[in-house]
Amino acid sequence: LQRSARGAAQQRAAMGYIKVLKTAAYHMRYQVKYRRRREGKTDYQARKRMVVQDKNKFGAPKYRLVVRCTNKDVVCQIMHSKIVGDICLAAAYSHELPKYGVEVGLTNYAACYCTGLLVARRLLKKLGMDEQYEGQEAPDGEYFLVEAEGDSRPFTCVLDVGLIRTTTGAKVFGALKGAVDGGL
Repeated sequence: LQRSARGAAQQRAAMGYIKVLKTAAYHMRYQVKYRRRREGKTDYQARKRMVVQDKNKFGAPKYRLVVRCTNKDVVCQIMHSKIVGDICLAAAYSHELPKYGVEVGLTNYAACYCTGLLVARRLLKKLGMDEQYEGQEAPDGEYFLVEAEGDSRPFTCVLDVGLIRTTTGAKVFGALKGAVDGGL
């Protein structure tokens, strides 16, 4: 018994002094991040830049085209932000595309394009601007810009891609092209 006590004392002496890095004061002042930041779902710095409207716009909503690509679906939504939460004006999903003739490949680049086109046409129909802004009649992949016609200006929104990498040829840009060709 004495040998083991003596060995433990020698081992403690060999370890040396251990500095306490995180004190009680550190833990008292620690503030946890927002839940969606902890889950890795929201980049709040980028969200603030997209959502905050200029002060001289006097409460006019700033619209976003939200594009999310999952393993089995593509989701396109037109959103704007309020204090109580985000409001969805129009939405389209790629699982709706079989009604319009696209049977397979509901998560590829073409499906993203079709979903963006679908959400653009739905939104313009809801706002009563579908007759005025018809979009691209014969989509050919060339540069297309919606220009103002008559009294009302075209509907504008910014692209919200979330946390994905915006590389050349990413699927979210296919949805953007579809929305632009649809008249947004």
